[in-house]
Amino acid sequence: MKTEKKLGVWMDYSMAHLMEFSTEPFEVKTIESKFQHHDKEESLAKGESLMHKKEQLSQLKYYKKISNAIQNFYHVVLFGPTNAKQELFNMLREDHNFLKVKIEIKETDKMTSRQQQAFVRKHFSMA
Repeated sequence: MKTEKKLGVWMDYSMAHLMEFSTEPFEVKTIESKFQHHDKEESLAKGESLMHKKEQLSQLKYYKKISNAIQNFYHVVLFGPTNAKQELFNMLREDHNFLKVKIEIKETDKMTSRQQQAFVRKHFSMA
């Protein structure tokens, strides 16, 4: 019997913590967005339109890195305090490479890494 590869992704707009369910203790991979506060100030000084374009491009690259990391999993739960998870979900739904991946979204608050791991463990133990 083939085991399903399961992944929990806690994320906000600045970073994502990826936790594969099958490993104990969890191995956590972190992906960070490259668009930082100082970039925002620098871009804003040159014009608001430029800042928004730079921010969108940076977010797209961030989401692409996450999607590359999760493409080999069969069941993924995206969770966290912001709408970033919903934006990533929308992007993944438009990509035919993710048609066979079961992706769920759960709203949570900010969490410590222990809380994130407990959430993933509980979520997939019940699934």
